[in-house]
Amino acid sequence: MCGRARCTLRADDIPRACHRTVANTRFLHTDRYRPSYNVSPGFNLPVLRREDASDGEGYALHCMKWGLIPSFTKKTDKPDHYKMFNARAESIDEKASFRRLIPKNRCLVAVEGFYEWKKDGSRKQPYYIHFKDGRPLVFAALYDSWQNSEGEILCTFTIVTTSSSSALQWLHDRMPVILGDKDSTDVWLGSSASSYKNVLKPYEESDLVWYPVTPGMGKPSFDGPECIKEIQLKTEGNTSISKFFSRKGAESEPIKQEQKISSHELIKTEPPTDLREEAKTEEGENDLKSRGCPHYQDATKVPIKRDYDTFSADSKPALANNDQVRENPVKKKEKGKTADDKQPTLFSFFGKR
Repeated sequence: MCGRARCTLRADDIPRACHRTVANTRFLHTDRYRPSYNVSPGFNLPVLRREDASDGEGYALHCMKWGLIPSFTKKTDKPDHYKMFNARAESIDEKASFRRLIPKNRCLVAVEGFYEWKKDGSRKQPYYIHFKDGRPLVFAALYDSWQNSEGEILCTFTIVTTSSSSALQWLHDRMPVILGDKDSTDVWLGSSASSYKNVLKPYEESDLVWYPVTPGMGKPSFDGPECIKEIQLKTEGNTSISKFFSRKGAESEPIKQEQKISSHELIKTEPPTDLREEAKTEEGENDLKSRGCPHYQDATKVPIKRDYDTFSADSKPALANNDQVRENPVKKKEKGKTADDKQPTLFSFFGKR
């Protein structure tokens, strides 16, 4: 498929690009031609064709609209240039719109490059395809003329496409028929009824290159050198989510290194000074234990037994006034304990009674 192209060539450069001389070329309606970096169906482009009464030596550079309107189209119909802007090489000798044009209506279209889109789900990324040395690409094409209800004659053309080359299959399954040398252009413009099929094949040479361009050129109104400016595609590793996890991984490295220390080294490690000082009193011990401080546990390694009822009473949330329940006398006595008292046990409780 070929639906966008760059054609900023001067009109008088196109015959030479098609391996023809300007001397024996007639120019028709070239004042309608407007060079553009983003040509789409409906645009006027110079097309090189044989002269109607020529034996093969005379040519015309005729400005035509891209998007074929067959001559048998009703005069009252509105032209739709997007309907036949391409013609499949495999079926041009079968479809009536193209078959009758093969004998005398073959032509050449010269551009500097064309665009193709790579589909990635709902996203489409355009690529600019051109020759490495910058020379123009010459496409095989067919043209026709149609007269509307007002008597105006409109000349239009379609670009012939074929299956994609092995190098471009990753991008698209179709590509324009590129005539890479003078011999192939001679064959296509010649009068032979069968030899033209020999040039309707993918262009497999390595001098055809490509690179990604801005998706903004997808709009036909987007024009200028920005259309062919190469851009850097964001790789999967450069997405914001990937960056987030990369940072998290980098921050967690010191933690992972600490985890490599053996259990013996952790036991030998002394807690911070402020924790050792705080642990000197029983009140500090209870405070550290309630917070679950790992340094304290590693430093002492001495488990402290607590009465289950005491622990449950400390962990229960406060009740509303109307929901208060009778408290256990054991708990009341424990609440009366000061911070300076030692941790009570069941034996000490029964002993005092």
